[in-house]
Amino acid sequence: MTQGARPDAARPDAARPDVIIVGAGIVGAACAHELAAHGLSVLVLDRAGIGTGTTAAGMGHLVVMDDPPAEFALSAWSRDLWLALAPRLQAKQAFVRCGTVWAAADEEEMAAARARQQVLQARGIACSMLDAAQLREVEPALREGLAGGMIVPDDAVVYAPTASAWLLEQPLGGRIAVRGDAEVIAIERHGVRLADGTTLAAGAVLLANGLAAPTLMPGLPLVPKKGHLLITDRYPGVVRHQILELGYIKSAHQTSGTSVAFNVQPRPTGQLLIGSSRQFDTTDPAVEPAVLARMLRRAAEFMPGLPDLNALRAWTGFRPSTLDGLPLIGPALPGSSPHPNTWLAVGHEGLGVTTALGTAKLIAAQMLGQAAAIDPTPYLPARCLDNGSAAHG
Repeated sequence: MTQGARPDAARPDAARPDVIIVGAGIVGAACAHELAAHGLSVLVLDRAGIGTGTTAAGMGHLVVMDDPPAEFALSAWSRDLWLALAPRLQAKQAFVRCGTVWAAADEEEMAAARARQQVLQARGIACSMLDAAQLREVEPALREGLAGGMIVPDDAVVYAPTASAWLLEQPLGGRIAVRGDAEVIAIERHGVRLADGTTLAAGAVLLANGLAAPTLMPGLPLVPKKGHLLITDRYPGVVRHQILELGYIKSAHQTSGTSVAFNVQPRPTGQLLIGSSRQFDTTDPAVEPAVLARMLRRAAEFMPGLPDLNALRAWTGFRPSTLDGLPLIGPALPGSSPHPNTWLAVGHEGLGVTTALGTAKLIAAQMLGQAAAIDPTPYLPARCLDNGSAAHG
């Protein structure tokens, strides 16, 4: 399919979906929802069900990030799409417009916060500075002595696994079918092949399966970033906003080693979700006590009362990251996949939930030859792929 052609335009067939989406996480679900909203028939395949994997392991923070500019464009647009969608969501999607507080430990970080606040405000994002007293007023559990911070009131949180299911369940102009027990082991000329030997044809194939995508398109430049999270018992009101230290941005952009940064989120249940860590060069899913302890020590530097809370569970997940930190959203290059109409929506690192709705609109616009609200160029797979980088699977 050339860019802009309807996937099933050449061979209309009720038994053959317009698009097969591999991956039923938040990105795949959002893409299915958007494509079906445009009248396409979509079959979503996943080996482990809806909203599992990276989607289930993350925090579900809907946050505007502003470096580089392309990250800002996608995250700000997509967050606005979430805010527009929120009134339709149900209680089990746990959407809360809690806002984000960025805490500054010292005057150097306050200066960075002021600069960031000016940039965000100039780009139309509501945000304001907090001095030391105001920071303690909005979040009394933070320690004394912090220099202040910045608040972004329209940031939110959502429970991504149930949000994924909701997106797939909505009645739309097209139709969505889901198979949560279907492991795709190869892309083929006309569709995909499953582990049980079944072959399924489709007008287009969209990979939205994160770190598993290179098993179907070897050579995709995706790197796993392991992260730890911990959830506490119920402590309603202890934390009111998602709180991050200003150093979180530096940690998120690190490209080697192990880093930790203070990040705590209030859940609607009253529980606290505590992060975060980033590790490279490991695919071992085990919780590592040393890394977890380092992460919690860092959190306690900002919230001295945290060690007194009862922890219920810790777990890990893997963020699918690209070399330049931007996702791959758009058509695979000709010759890089056996199916000529292969598309990619992978590599969102820690912003998959935030940017899922924007990613879906970019995919739909490109597939259907329509204009999108933002320039798709920075996210196109062509920027880091060539005809020899991905062998036929």
